[in-house]
Amino acid sequence: MNNSITSNIIRFIVLLLVQVIICNNINFLGYINPYVYVIFILLFPVNNNRLLFLILAFNLGLLVDMFLDSGGVHAGASICLAYARPLFLKYAFGTMYDHQNLKFGHTDIGALIMYVSGCIIFHHLIVYYLEIFNISQIILLLKKALFSSIFTVILCLLLILLFKTRK
Repeated sequence: MNNSITSNIIRFIVLLLVQVIICNNINFLGYINPYVYVIFILLFPVNNNRLLFLILAFNLGLLVDMFLDSGGVHAGASICLAYARPLFLKYAFGTMYDHQNLKFGHTDIGALIMYVSGCIIFHHLIVYYLEIFNISQIILLLKKALFSSIFTVILCLLLILLFKTRK
């Protein structure tokens, strides 16, 4: 089996388990819920099959929905993030993404922070919009998305940098 395939399978399973066992039990101040499973979507190899990536992102979101009993909210947000990821990659990494030679372990920390932050804010806005689904609750939606995004960005960057491959 290919080393990339093995590492992606392990990352999928470990992030799902961390999300289900640890992060689903965190509800700080009623607004902060970290969703670290998005690391799989963020770090999936750029040059792999796009259809496979969309299917894996949907299945990951669906599995999180099954454990959270959230009715497809995470599946919808995950597939939207997976579909929009090339825009975030192009914005954050520019020519490295254009030439398909992007390795997340060897990227600049500023570009990585911009990429992770943009993707997580996008994901959380979709999650909380689908969860609340009421435009009159826009302040609650923005508050939950903002606070959860900040906490998730910090947690995801710590995890990515902790397990970053060395140059």
